[in-house]
Amino acid sequence: MFSKVLIANRGEIALRVIRACREMGIASVAVHSTADADAMHVRMADESVCIGPPSSAQSYLSVPAIISACEITGAEAIHPGYGFLSENADFVQVVEDHGLTFIGPRAEHIRIMGDKITAKDTMRKLGVPCVPGSDGGVATLDEALKVGDAIGYPVIVKATAGGGGRGMKLARTREELDHAFRGARAEAQAAFGNPEVYIEKYLGTPRHIEVQVFGDGRGNAVHLGERDCSLQRRHQKVFEEAPGPAIDAETRARIGRSCAEAVAAIQYAGAGTIEFLYENGEFYFIEMNTRLQVEHPVTEAIFGVDLVREQIRVAAGMPMHFTQDDLKVQGHAIEVRINAEKLPGFTPCPGTVTTFHAPGGLGVRMDSALYSGYRIPPYYDSLIGKLIVHGFDREEALARLKRALGELIVDGVDTTVPLFHALLEEPDIQRGDYTIHWLEKWLETHMR
Repeated sequence: MFSKVLIANRGEIALRVIRACREMGIASVAVHSTADADAMHVRMADESVCIGPPSSAQSYLSVPAIISACEITGAEAIHPGYGFLSENADFVQVVEDHGLTFIGPRAEHIRIMGDKITAKDTMRKLGVPCVPGSDGGVATLDEALKVGDAIGYPVIVKATAGGGGRGMKLARTREELDHAFRGARAEAQAAFGNPEVYIEKYLGTPRHIEVQVFGDGRGNAVHLGERDCSLQRRHQKVFEEAPGPAIDAETRARIGRSCAEAVAAIQYAGAGTIEFLYENGEFYFIEMNTRLQVEHPVTEAIFGVDLVREQIRVAAGMPMHFTQDDLKVQGHAIEVRINAEKLPGFTPCPGTVTTFHAPGGLGVRMDSALYSGYRIPPYYDSLIGKLIVHGFDREEALARLKRALGELIVDGVDTTVPLFHALLEEPDIQRGDYTIHWLEKWLETHMR
């Protein structure tokens, strides 16, 4: 087992990894920019190293600075958290070249899944159901029109190197495809430096379902059920729950088994999430995230496992703590992402938190790096906390979430907490009857 781990991240996820290390008797090293000198993850770690100015490019994305921090502190392994360098295959290679361990999958798997076309082709060959679409990248409008005519409209044009909803354009008719194709290519080039796009059938009323998988890198893998992440704004998740209210036990076992067999076949190591669109009883693969997800706590809640601890164990060459037979769903869990944003425009709202009080009680978990007096910097993502609740069933989880939101106090900055108070009053949310388009439509009429 490692004696010291460096966390190449910030905020609540860095704090989450530090806590897992402490329980395992592993010393932790926090890295930080000058803007994060007073951050909670810096205070909680056993050691800390300043790696640059506020700009992410000069700090949290600076590979030389992070490797130097490992050499200075004697850290043997790096946990990337999520975002930043967590899915950067070149970074993984540099880590290994310096005799360090990356706590996550191998570089080859990150490369395969980082390219949407290669990922789709790989999953199709492994027996995972995929959305109908082009076999690869589409370089010209003529090619795009042929694909659209073959699979039928509407279609969606997507950047092969995309993420976060960028480089995605919808064409509801053949006439709209020209504009969508050119727009997606231009946006992809600007956002990712790669204009390549592909085309998929656009599903009208799907849910966003993702399956948590975990492998030991030796051909053994399990699935830990699914999460429903359909409540999204501009392709960004805001509310996640597990198990999915639209998925029954038989369906869960079927799609979970398919995903576990796929990652076992490629000898995948660590945590991963296989994401699908789900409509009319059918699953369609869209991408795989080769890292820990923001919403991993809901899976931990219903299965009683520590995914970060398991990541560290597997990276150290140890076996997984559990087998598929050990994993049984217990109750229902919900997570809401709380951002420092001003409603109704969702504009970032950095500033000083004058008062912070986290909710507590049975079945309540607050993952946050806030504290009273903390100044939220303007340089990074506006996520300031994740409120996770766990109940005997979905009804109890919803009631617990409502109670916990009422206890939460974040004064000094605007947050998205009022959004969740409003959503919990909606009959569709209470029934679990929503799709990936539900929230956008609701916002148009309720938060102008």
